[in-house]
Amino acid sequence: MREKFGVLICVWIMLLGNCLGRFVVEENSLKVTSPGSIKGVYECAIGNFGVPQYGGTLVGTVVYPKANQGACKIFDEFDISFKSKPGGLPTFLLVNRGDCFFTLKAWNAQKAGAAAVLVADNQDESLITMDTPEEKNASAKYLQNITIPSALISKSLGDSLKKAITFGEMVKISLDWTESLPHPDERVEYEFWTNSNDECGPKCDSQMEFVKNFKGAAQVLEQKGYTQFIPHYITWYCPEAFLFSEQCKSQCINHGRYCAPDPEQDFSKGYDGKDVVVQNLRQACFFKVANESRKPWLWWDYVTDFALRCPMKEKKYTKDCADKVIQSLGVDLTKIDKCIGDIEADEENPVLKAEQDAQIGKGSRGDVTILPTLVINNRQYRGKLDKGAVLKAICAGFQETTEPTICLNIETNECLENNGGCWEDKTANITACRDTFRGRVCECPIVNGVKFSGDGYTHCEASGALQCEFNNGGCWRETQEGKTYSACLDDHSHGCKCPPGFKGDGVNGCEDVDECKEKLACQCPGCKCKNTWGSYECSCCDGSLYMREHDMCINAGKNGKTEVSSGFIWAIILGLVVAGAVGYAIYKYRIRRYMDSEIRAIMAQYMPLDNQPSNIHHPDI
Repeated sequence: MREKFGVLICVWIMLLGNCLGRFVVEENSLKVTSPGSIKGVYECAIGNFGVPQYGGTLVGTVVYPKANQGACKIFDEFDISFKSKPGGLPTFLLVNRGDCFFTLKAWNAQKAGAAAVLVADNQDESLITMDTPEEKNASAKYLQNITIPSALISKSLGDSLKKAITFGEMVKISLDWTESLPHPDERVEYEFWTNSNDECGPKCDSQMEFVKNFKGAAQVLEQKGYTQFIPHYITWYCPEAFLFSEQCKSQCINHGRYCAPDPEQDFSKGYDGKDVVVQNLRQACFFKVANESRKPWLWWDYVTDFALRCPMKEKKYTKDCADKVIQSLGVDLTKIDKCIGDIEADEENPVLKAEQDAQIGKGSRGDVTILPTLVINNRQYRGKLDKGAVLKAICAGFQETTEPTICLNIETNECLENNGGCWEDKTANITACRDTFRGRVCECPIVNGVKFSGDGYTHCEASGALQCEFNNGGCWRETQEGKTYSACLDDHSHGCKCPPGFKGDGVNGCEDVDECKEKLACQCPGCKCKNTWGSYECSCCDGSLYMREHDMCINAGKNGKTEVSSGFIWAIILGLVVAGAVGYAIYKYRIRRYMDSEIRAIMAQYMPLDNQPSNIHHPDI
């Protein structure tokens, strides 16, 4: 009777959150591109197993099998294969809901070669999340080997797809996960809802395996400021009617406020639920203290070390063992003990109270009721808890082109093949192709402070100062006979312009202008014009000298002295004489005026001058 009563308490603790909580079904888009009769965009629910392609898309053709339509049996028994032929699109297998677990359907579809599985609902209802089997069935080895994405679609869409396939039409769809996770900026915030219990079967084993494998990537992302990580722990309260029962006392702390199910589901042996709550609290406090010391990534070390050094099976799931792990990591043990507080006190624990409040969903995130649960940018992750799959989902949470290098390493660099179809200058080794987690983008680059502008696909050109440093700014440039001419304007001007002496667009080429043929220069009488590349040469007949500025010739005499027309000579001489005479007259006039003023000033000091008045009265002496 005591054991039955304990099981009742345990069930109440586990289900209370589900009964009162708000569960949000995470969805992605399904786009039917053919046939035209059902063409459109539909919603589908992401399965909580397999590997959803977060941040990407997957295009394929839909197949509805003639036999084994529920996919509850191996398709080899029906001699059916869904492997794509070379050059063909991937196959999406459409199966009926019912008769077996969702995971078994996905596993059989995967083994038959399908790239994804679509489960058509068997009743008109809101979409639900397809989850893994309950604990007693979770020992199936195939669960952790499912790698294809899965989705639940509505009954109406399933019926439409089946009808089109029955009529022999090719059904082509695209599964789109690009907007399944928000990606607003260059930092991703994510939470991991976990448990220190290591006796809950395959789920606990896979959870711990994930923590060990993901630790390195998580610490790199956190240390470099790319992510903000927070671990969380689920607890429930004991029903008021059972507060003073032995079962609640063994499963809860702080007077029934914070409880966890018995690890072994056996109240007569092993550790109790309260032991799990205390270790969960210790891990939460460890993160709090480590975070305050600006080393939150140490949580990953503590959790993995505790699992290895303090397992339940070896009876080491104790405070003493945990304290040794904490001390080995150099974290202040006193602060952690203070954070844990008195677990027997009839009062709230601030840390666990905050954890219970955080379980309640806010905004687009539903209540956390499943362990383990990963929340990325306030959206619950669905799929296999695997290092590669989770890292891909986190990377999908970065704003495009801001992903850290660790994200690009898990994707194929699309710029390596045909430069991603973007503009490229092979001479200067410059490309507009940028590899991102979601695929390549064609965006004109900035190289050494020089900005390239254009559409990024067919054209990019340097602009502004220093633009001529890169491939001459995309302008024409040529050297002949030791002379170099360029159409690039090395200033803030935009575009290319042929230099003087050339004509053309400045990009594809510049052609020499024949100044002689087009009579643009050297047109004086007796001048002889010869065109050169980029310029011209002009000479005069009979040994005359050519004055380029005035486009005229100066004749030379027999004795070697230069002769010009008499009119021109006399004009020059007359001009010089007139200029000299005028200058001399001005000079004499100014000198005389100056001397007169000086003499009059000196004489005025000694005698009256004629122009002074004669009736000046002198004062009496």
